[in-house]
Amino acid sequence: METLVTNLYLGFTVALSFDNLVFALLGAFIGTAIGVLPGIGPVATISLLLPITFGMSATTAIIMLAGIYYGAQYGGSTTAILLNLPGEVSSVVTTLEGYKMARKGRAGAALATAALASFFAGTVATILVAASGPLLTQVALSFGPADYFSLMLLGLIISAVLAQGSVIKSIGMVVLGVALGLVGTDVQTGQQRFTFGVPELSDGIGFVAVAMGMFGIAEIILNLERPESRSVLTHKVGSLFLSRDEFKRAIPSTLRGTLVGSTLGILPGGGAALAAFGSYMMERKISKYKHEFGTGAIEGVAGPEAANNAAAQTSFIPLLTLGIPANAVMALMVGALIIQGIQPGPRMVEAQPDLFWGLIASMWVGNLMLLVINLPMIGLWVKLLEVPYRFLYPSILIFCSIGVYSLNNNVFDVYLTVLFGLFGYLCAKLKMEPAPLLIGFVLGPMMEEHLRRAMLLSRGDAMVFVQRPISATLLAIGFLALATMMLPNLRAKKEEALSEGG
Repeated sequence: METLVTNLYLGFTVALSFDNLVFALLGAFIGTAIGVLPGIGPVATISLLLPITFGMSATTAIIMLAGIYYGAQYGGSTTAILLNLPGEVSSVVTTLEGYKMARKGRAGAALATAALASFFAGTVATILVAASGPLLTQVALSFGPADYFSLMLLGLIISAVLAQGSVIKSIGMVVLGVALGLVGTDVQTGQQRFTFGVPELSDGIGFVAVAMGMFGIAEIILNLERPESRSVLTHKVGSLFLSRDEFKRAIPSTLRGTLVGSTLGILPGGGAALAAFGSYMMERKISKYKHEFGTGAIEGVAGPEAANNAAAQTSFIPLLTLGIPANAVMALMVGALIIQGIQPGPRMVEAQPDLFWGLIASMWVGNLMLLVINLPMIGLWVKLLEVPYRFLYPSILIFCSIGVYSLNNNVFDVYLTVLFGLFGYLCAKLKMEPAPLLIGFVLGPMMEEHLRRAMLLSRGDAMVFVQRPISATLLAIGFLALATMMLPNLRAKKEEALSEGG
């Protein structure tokens, strides 16, 4: 306990330094803004801002990017409640009850519930990260190369299984991501792999080009296809204070949402959206006020908003302790750390204590900032929605091109970003999730490294992966998860084929 207090004191010393405080505020503000604006999202924004972090310290960069991520969860609820327009995927659930509350003249109460539930969940999740981080790090230090390989394989399997749409397509995207991550010069042999004679690929494909193209450029193309339809709420926002009955009903939902979000956020492929949907379904089943769902039940705002914010915070646990990204945003965080020359993983607590504890302390500071930023500035966020997208996207494209070019002063990187943008657009049309590809791209090279180490230590005996208890357990969990998802799909296809044949 004394050690934890000492570490948190170090963290707050780092987080409350002037530079980190300013960039935490900037991240929270940008996160809220992109959460409010539909169709941008934290993944696209963070991928666009990655080049900027090159000139910052690693701690300041991660604090700002983290602020953008959990800030987006806050911002998405504002437009979901006021305009029935979710700015973030995780805020889709909030529209179901939040907008109905707004139509009944309780928009202020719904916004206050979302902000307070998010703040509470964020605080609890931050404490969870602080408490479990060092413990999991000690466990991770007992892992050998074979165990790490199996852990990363499990992460890839779960990210494919939990992705939306077809499991087969998700697995294909993971495999493609791993293959793209292996492009370049083999460190051990010096041979070039998958470069096809293109000299610019000898150092591998840039992480920023993949992330910015797949999420930034592709998202812009998709947004330009959709007609803009935004109607600002004509009702008054009303009082931000909750009635005694609303407060009593919101508390247990917030607690349950925090529990659901904290659990699902840790899972690879889980994240805020899955947590919000899970919390809403739970509230509908166990609430005493089931008849109010669909007409403006406050539980349907408090639970999902607590869940998505808790999940956003706890998704940092596998990143900081194991070096494994739980979702696409965490994959971008890994990219940001690698750009800074830092390898995330269990040794980061000892090697980079300022970064580890500074980030954890900044989460609490950032959540407090978001509470102050969101409620008094509701009018500003609604006004922001009136800016036509045709004015936004050209500036986004310009900054995107400048950012990619500035990393290596190479036009080839800009062409590569555009190419991945077109590929990302094609994937969206074919309903293929880009997130598993990005996670595969990040984990692929690390998996190869641990595979080689394991095979070297075992003198080429592949049985080492099933002989080590930790490795065997992780592999069993992964294949069980895959089988659980695949079998119903195969059975459904078989029945469909039989019915067509009959």
